[in-house]
Amino acid sequence: MSNKKYKNPNITINKVYTRTGDKGKTMLVGGQKLFKNDLRVCSYGEIDELNSYLGAARESIKLVNLSNNEILDGLKRIQNELFNIGNMLATASVDNTDEMPRIDEFHIEALEKDIDFYNEGLPTLNSFVLPGGSMQNAWIHISRSFCRRCERTVVTLYEQDDVHLNIIKYLNRLSDFLFVLGRWINCTQSVKENLWNPNQK
Repeated sequence: MSNKKYKNPNITINKVYTRTGDKGKTMLVGGQKLFKNDLRVCSYGEIDELNSYLGAARESIKLVNLSNNEILDGLKRIQNELFNIGNMLATASVDNTDEMPRIDEFHIEALEKDIDFYNEGLPTLNSFVLPGGSMQNAWIHISRSFCRRCERTVVTLYEQDDVHLNIIKYLNRLSDFLFVLGRWINCTQSVKENLWNPNQK
């Protein structure tokens, strides 16, 4: 990981409701107002939802003994990186600065290292995996499939507006990581993988 430091958030949250969004608009980081169903707002809203699913997955993993805290620490790192992505999407390109939180190449490389680490030693697949087998696996697959939805939304935004390509790369790699992690969790718990059988009766 890089030693790069980003600017800390400059926010104060001391009141839950402000009524400023009662007419269906919200404000980007630079002050620009958009309707809440704008594709940009939907994109970082979905990232927020993905973060919630990962939080549930992380709490579920705490309930079982998976030998160490590396998974929990890794998922917490990813949750923070998703907030970085949310910040990128919630900031118009004209308001971006070099010190603002974002996703860089080293974040993507870290995910690739995680994929290689957890994939090593897993049995070769001869079919697609069905989510389940354990609650932990199910939460990871919910997160993985929703990550793909986030990716589709961001790609659609990318076709219409200025979006940093690292966001798409990161989400693509994150879904791969979650797929591998789900397999690793079941294997570590000696849970037999459920594979797609088109002739299941």
